[in-house]
Amino acid sequence: MLVQFMLKNVLSFKEETILDMTAINAYKEHECNLINNGTKEKFLRVAAIYGANASGKSNLNIAMRLFQLIITESFNNADKDGRVAIEKYYHPFRFDNNEENSEFQIIEILGEYEYKYGFEYNSESIVSEWMYRKNINTKRNTVILERMGNTIQLGATVRKECEVYQEQIPTETLALSFFNRLNLKTDIFNVMYSGIMDTLVADADFYEESKIIETFLPEVIDEEKEKLINFLEAIDTGIKDIQYLKDGDDFKFLTTHLGKDEKRYNISLYDESAGTVKSIIIYMYARVAIVMNASMFIDELNVKLHPLLLKFIVDLFYEQNTTAQLIYTTHDTTLMDKKFFRRDQIWFVQKDEYGYSELSALSDFKVRSDASFEKDYLAGVYGGIPFLKEFDMKEGE
Repeated sequence: MLVQFMLKNVLSFKEETILDMTAINAYKEHECNLINNGTKEKFLRVAAIYGANASGKSNLNIAMRLFQLIITESFNNADKDGRVAIEKYYHPFRFDNNEENSEFQIIEILGEYEYKYGFEYNSESIVSEWMYRKNINTKRNTVILERMGNTIQLGATVRKECEVYQEQIPTETLALSFFNRLNLKTDIFNVMYSGIMDTLVADADFYEESKIIETFLPEVIDEEKEKLINFLEAIDTGIKDIQYLKDGDDFKFLTTHLGKDEKRYNISLYDESAGTVKSIIIYMYARVAIVMNASMFIDELNVKLHPLLLKFIVDLFYEQNTTAQLIYTTHDTTLMDKKFFRRDQIWFVQKDEYGYSELSALSDFKVRSDASFEKDYLAGVYGGIPFLKEFDMKEGE
């Protein structure tokens, strides 16, 4: 379960930026929108991020993916161009002359522990790295590792087993990635690594990737076709059945519709509307997230989806028997309403004239009890909207 994601000097986010999924205890509305893990704190199931085009809201998704890619590829050899992971995925803020280090940090609750992991890096080396673990019941904090340059200090929990390897970690390699590859008795590094990688990240064009359908849809059809059909009927697609045929490595997916003559007609899945195809892919992503109690980042979730369908998908994450979370960016303000969301669930990204993106929450503003979130947002009260200037398309005189 995601608690916080922090980035600094990454893409358009020059300053430290934190997406915090911790609920504000003072807010009593929509308790069902929260995850209660038995501690004093509760956590958001869904967060919606609004912003103008080119404001940088998509960069939050990209940043999470960069974070994952650095961790995944850090232990690998250089690519064919001789670049290591930190060089490939070093994307600092570019609109000034100070090319400073970039930084990531994540806080997650995995089992009975809260893990905090992060690192600071540039295109040449890992500058610092840290990992801590806290027992959520006893509140006891444990240092797992602290790194400054080439010096790595290991905590008592892992020191005996890992200290023999610490001098072998290259300056461009993360200690987490290194220790995760070893066959150790401790599972601390595997748990942290898996927790980060279990976060699903989808960009705005993910629904156009037929490979996603070919990879996951056959299994869904084989194992829980009835649930998928119920979902498709619930969102009014008109689909009565779905099946696939396999010829070698090639798949053919067919959907079934009922004609006016009460006969059943099959068409290719790819002849369905883009919204229907996207809905099926989102269903598969959501299914994985809910089953795995994972977090899911989706960019531009509203694209090609009717507002009612957007609400239907959001509501999937309000199942009380899961700790799955949905973080999505959108332009659609239909759900920006106190009837659906708490104030701490709504976020805004705004970019200033110098290219700096800033993330803020609705809870950062003083909001009247009778306020209309959507109306005030569109009026510019919270930021995150485009600044439009007059533009004349008439030909010059």
